Amino acid sequence: MVYFSDKSPTILMEQNIVTDLLLPLALAVVMLGMGLNLVPADFKRIFRNPKPISIGLLNQLLLLPLMAFLLLLLFSLKFELAVGVMLLAACPGGPTSNLCTHLAKGDIALSVSLTAITTVVSMFTIPLIVNFSILHFMPEGEAVTLPMAGTIIKLLIIAIIPIVLGMVIRNFALSWARMADRPVKFMSAVFLVVIIGGAIVKEREHLVEYFILAGPVTLSLNIMTLLMGYLTSKLFSLNVRQRITVSIESGIQNGTLAITIAASMLQNTAMTIPPAIYSLLMFFSAGVVIALAIRKKEMITQAAA
Repeated sequence: MVYFSDKSPTILMEQNIVTDLLLPLALAVVMLGMGLNLVPADFKRIFRNPKPISIGLLNQLLLLPLMAFLLLLLFSLKFELAVGVMLLAACPGGPTSNLCTHLAKGDIALSVSLTAITTVVSMFTIPLIVNFSILHFMPEGEAVTLPMAGTIIKLLIIAIIPIVLGMVIRNFALSWARMADRPVKFMSAVFLVVIIGGAIVKEREHLVEYFILAGPVTLSLNIMTLLMGYLTSKLFSLNVRQRITVSIESGIQNGTLAITIAASMLQNTAMTIPPAIYSLLMFFSAGVVIALAIRKKEMITQAAA
């Protein structure tokens, strides 16, 4: 299928620069920052204490996409928005989830391990989930599916390699990595704001409509996955810090990655709206989780005193 545009070549060229170069570059910086905080022991931890990792992976890789799909059966969304929700659900956690875990006094090592492992696994699961979603929700979806091999290669370049590079820098130049950590985190935060803002601006004419349509779904997904992560962790007798971590990792997704895939690989700005809305809403829900977690820890400390 061929698509025609009435936009001028200059505008199209500028959009190509943003989606094909600047967005992937911004994501690479974000992932580099995450790599600066990783060590090989984070990956080895899965073998030493597999239960918390396994429960976290179950939530993120299976239950999260399943819950998103079930919610989409209840809510009536435009085709592209529905795929955008599933794309978001297919993405791993990101640096934001690690930061929220730290603020909520959760298990940082578990958080970082889950983020790192799900990022690697998602190279293979994202194309599968997104292509299924496109074929299911879009009448002519076979025209815009993600190529499996090409997607894996692109994710390897913009996500995995920067993480590995960050780990190598940390291993061989620890002092430099510590010095660069704060500036890279600041740049990551700036890029996150710019990416979300850019997605919103590009669809500003339909923003209110999209927010009304996608807002309830993304908020429901956010709240339900936070609860799901906590309850499944409690069911399998994880400690409080681990429950907080799995909850946050299940409910705080890498919206930056979802927006980048939608804009640069799928070339569909409408699909960027659910991740952008989600990325805004999750900060409020994460704030509530952090406040509740700190309060719970204070109560436990007072009871033990």
